[in-house]
Amino acid sequence: MTLMVRDEADIVGAMIDHHLAQGVDTLIVTDNGSVDGTKELLEDYAARGLLVLHHDPEHRKQQAPTVTRMAREAATEHGADWVINADADEFWLPRAGGMTLKKAFSGIPTSIQAFDVPVHDMIGPAALAGTGLQRLLYRDLRSVEALQRVGLKAHATHDAVHIGDPEVEVVQGNHFVSLENRGPVPDGFEVEVLHFPWRSWSQYSRKVRNAGSAYENSELTPSPNHHGMRDYRRLQDGVLYPLYLCRHPGEEELAAGIASGEYVLDRRIADTVASPVADEPVDHVTEPAERAVGLAIADLDRRLSLADDRAARAEADAAAARAELGRTTEELRALHAQLDRVLSRRVVRAVDGAARLLRRGR
Repeated sequence: MTLMVRDEADIVGAMIDHHLAQGVDTLIVTDNGSVDGTKELLEDYAARGLLVLHHDPEHRKQQAPTVTRMAREAATEHGADWVINADADEFWLPRAGGMTLKKAFSGIPTSIQAFDVPVHDMIGPAALAGTGLQRLLYRDLRSVEALQRVGLKAHATHDAVHIGDPEVEVVQGNHFVSLENRGPVPDGFEVEVLHFPWRSWSQYSRKVRNAGSAYENSELTPSPNHHGMRDYRRLQDGVLYPLYLCRHPGEEELAAGIASGEYVLDRRIADTVASPVADEPVDHVTEPAERAVGLAIADLDRRLSLADDRAARAEADAAAARAELGRTTEELRALHAQLDRVLSRRVVRAVDGAARLLRRGR
């Protein structure tokens, strides 16, 4: 397993312990200049021989080359048959009960090369601080429309697993690799990911600030609708906290979502992995008002995004119309030129005919 991490002290130790217990043979970890105690925690694991640790303190959104380098190291230095490129907030599990990741991967032939793994966002009540593994108990199955009403674009993208390969390329986070899939995972050996991206306000606001500043320090230009940069702008504008609150279900909303199937209980991590940081609840007096503000902001943001999309489509249509007009104009010019040539030939023939008649008349 490879892991690039920055300021994830509230969860990374629990995540590492979980995957060691699941039979991951080797963890290759790159610390990206952490300042919250993550670096020291990882150094302790490395000193005990539980992982291979690298340091890359630059903050310039270099995840793809860094993870690619670790994935290749897994093949060349450790002889990996399978490589999992993970994030600190991901807990990988076999879909079927009664087995470990080690057992699941032993039943997957390396001849299929690579395959996608579904990632399930975990949700529950909000908190000011805390890892929240015993609080975030529900798979988030809300529709895309429901997510957009609370300021989210979509659910997490799948991850990609691949065989050890010294020339592999890992791109777009850990979501895609250069190796093609060559067959299905055998029934009963599928794996999946439980994802904990919004564990607390203190964790999430720090994550947004780190990601946004990394983009600012890089030469990359994110999409205007990039979810991380949208939240970075919200954080700078002082409106991210209400949005953070409204993304998490309140008591009544959670009960309704459980009844409707939008939230599905999954205690596999809660019952096996302790939370390193205790939860600090939000202020329940101000939470309803803050959530209402967040919903209003999310609705305004959604309508602005729709307007931007319509404007972009209109501009694209206008550009297409300009291109069509240009093509039509060129065709007209070509027709005019052809007509001029035809008329010129007719004039020449007429003049030549008149000259012949004049010569005969003499």
